[in-house]
Amino acid sequence: MRLYYSLFVLLLLSSCYNVERNCKDFKTGIFKFKYTIDGVEKTGKFIRTDDLNIDMYEGKVDTSSVRWINDCEFILKKINPKTNADKDAIHMKILTTSNNSYTFEYKLAVKKPNRPQRTEIGTATKID
Repeated sequence: MRLYYSLFVLLLLSSCYNVERNCKDFKTGIFKFKYTIDGVEKTGKFIRTDDLNIDMYEGKVDTSSVRWINDCEFILKKINPKTNADKDAIHMKILTTSNNSYTFEYKLAVKKPNRPQRTEIGTATKID
């Protein structure tokens, strides 16, 4: 009986824990992020305004429109897609925030039939 009571109290206390997210601090600004391609870690940069996201990586510049769902979630859609894959919108969700960075997850905004939904996680640091 004591074991059940202890588990119940532990479950009750852990369910009250909320991760602090100050997403409004990261809606606009200049950010950097690290990503890995073929085992090589690289750094990219992006500028986000209220309605645009400009990515700069490997000497390329991509511009996407930003549509905010709420303070912590938004949809990115490339303005000038070059391939069919580029036409797919991306759903971004800010999971946690700290003083100058946030952890996010992203996936396709619309699930494709007969394909597993793939979710990736990353961290962006605000530099301005």
